[in-house]
Amino acid sequence: MDCKKENMYQLEGRVPLQDAIPLGMQHVLAMYAGNLAPLLVVSGVLEMNMGVKVILLQNAMFVAGLITLVQLYPIWKIGSGLPVVMGTSSGFIPVSISVGTQFGYGAIMGASLLGGIMEFLLGFIIKPLRKILPHVVTGTVVLILGISLIPIGIQFVGGGVGSQSDPNFGAIANIVIGLIVFLVIIELKQFAKGFWSISSILIGIIVGYIVAIACGMVDFSGVAEAAWFSIPKPIFMIEGLSYSFRIEAIVPFLLVYLATTVETIGDNTGIAVGGLGRDITDDELEGAVHADGFGSVVATLFGVMPNTSFSQNVGLVAMTKIVNRFVLMTGAVFLMLCAFIPKLGAIVASIPNCVLGGAVLLMFAMISISGLNLLTEEGKISERTGLIVAASCAVGLGLSNCPEVMQHLPSWFQSMFGQAIVGGFVTATILNLILPKDILEKENN
Repeated sequence: MDCKKENMYQLEGRVPLQDAIPLGMQHVLAMYAGNLAPLLVVSGVLEMNMGVKVILLQNAMFVAGLITLVQLYPIWKIGSGLPVVMGTSSGFIPVSISVGTQFGYGAIMGASLLGGIMEFLLGFIIKPLRKILPHVVTGTVVLILGISLIPIGIQFVGGGVGSQSDPNFGAIANIVIGLIVFLVIIELKQFAKGFWSISSILIGIIVGYIVAIACGMVDFSGVAEAAWFSIPKPIFMIEGLSYSFRIEAIVPFLLVYLATTVETIGDNTGIAVGGLGRDITDDELEGAVHADGFGSVVATLFGVMPNTSFSQNVGLVAMTKIVNRFVLMTGAVFLMLCAFIPKLGAIVASIPNCVLGGAVLLMFAMISISGLNLLTEEGKISERTGLIVAASCAVGLGLSNCPEVMQHLPSWFQSMFGQAIVGGFVTATILNLILPKDILEKENN
């Protein structure tokens, strides 16, 4: 097989390592902090032992790299073969905190295990489900997903997700560095050519990292303390961790798994449309959902929270148009190296949140553009489609941004519709089924 630089814009083919490695690193840097954040937040709330935290973070890197490889190079029906990066899902943070504080971390693992099995089984009925999942539905989900992630990007710029109470949140230095990264990426993407353009995200992060070091904002103590080599441990070898099964924990987890299934459908559809310029196939969609479920089950075997496709990497593909599986494979291998070489992962982990925020903020916004591309027909959005999108955004984004309005409704309803993509998905699906096309959808003149 020819090894050509031009293959980076093709799904198949080899790319020279000197080009593939930095491009693959872009994907790792885009999701590294996001992959660790759920575990950092949940373990912090549950006041878990520091030694256990380090092992879980190490395992999170290993599982993300492993399942990304499975997604890229399918095994049986598991994996889509699309350029998708997998990682620990932040969508499970709220329910994990709720379950963990009541029943312990073991209940999170037990519910995650059963939820992963359920999602894997859902993959077998994706083909008939596609009849009620046209572009007006999946495009709306991708659009809402991108919009709902933008506040997270802003929080990264300010200093970190959930750190608004920190006096240093929103510090001028954070905003300036985030803005530098943001502008460097835009300038390189718009005006540079070749490597400088396609590596704009990586270069922007490096520039921001150097500025942060100069400003004394980087703590290298974690790098000094990290070991050079360590093997990831399964859950039965981690002291104090085990599975426990509580119906009160399982039900809300299953509801969130339904939401992440919709997110996976949207992410993979966005990759196919935004990166490959075509619709996703039934087999690819089935493999993607299988990989989500399988990856979440494997994650629990290592004591890690559920795995799913990473939306910020969908935005990265949409921006760069680099869809080569070999390129992403190098990134997946690096993720696994981070697990076996903790010091290597500690270097990446030392990148300040404001630096990453400047990059992910733009990528999150690009996800919304992928959604708009799905919704556009013959250069415009039809009247019917516009009505469905407007109503879905109103419900999904409205309820998720003001969950207090649901306080008198059943808890299961609050759990489901507290997720923007769930409210958007349900609304778009119902309206697509009941609104007659021959009345509300007009032919283009």
